Amino acid sequence: MLTRKQLDLLQFIQQRMRESGVPPSFDEMKDALDLKSKSGIHRLITALEERGFLRRLPNRARAIEVIRMPESLGGGNAARPAASGEVRRFTPSVVEGGRAKAPPAKPPTTQATDENGRSMIIPVMGRIAAGTPISAIQSQSHSITMSPDFLAGGEHYALEVRGDSMVDAGILDGDLVVIRKQDTANTGDIIVALIDDEEATLKRLRRRGSSIALEPANPAYETRVLGPDRVRIQGRLVSLVRRY
Repeated sequence: MLTRKQLDLLQFIQQRMRESGVPPSFDEMKDALDLKSKSGIHRLITALEERGFLRRLPNRARAIEVIRMPESLGGGNAARPAASGEVRRFTPSVVEGGRAKAPPAKPPTTQATDENGRSMIIPVMGRIAAGTPISAIQSQSHSITMSPDFLAGGEHYALEVRGDSMVDAGILDGDLVVIRKQDTANTGDIIVALIDDEEATLKRLRRRGSSIALEPANPAYETRVLGPDRVRIQGRLVSLVRRY
């Protein structure tokens, strides 16, 4: 699931590529999405790249490639090429009604034991791909059973990893990360961070003065440095489940 702005941007880039064969500039993307600064576009592109929808090609100006579209759009939804002399404007068609953000979802507040009372039942709350919107973490899809030896006390939930931004930390695509619900963490911890009350990401926490750095474990991705008012900690990684 993408945020409204992420899907708007992805559709705008695809439409421009089909019409002219040239990706839009950051200024054009900013104006199309009615954003105040290009930093917001950079954040959206980074999230789309981490989730496998876009690819930025090195050493080429304005080199952005659309790899795929969301399944809800049939993997395509290509725009009609513009007729000669026709001026077309991008019109997002993702969310009807108001522009208010939905309140961030909360992980469950209860955690059960299995019938023998020795294992914990952990709810799996969706997917995270170092850029997954918080709206993807809103309802339990299924649950897993774990020994308390692999937990850290307190409440826990699990997320399915999509993407490769944390591979050097041993977190691979398809893994389940088990998260202890908490709103504080130490520098060096791998956390679920909520950015701007809109986007959740799995990254290593670093503190740089009064700023917060969200550090990937893959040199192909950039560290994002944000003000403390833009980041809320949703939990800390305590365990990992991998199926073979």
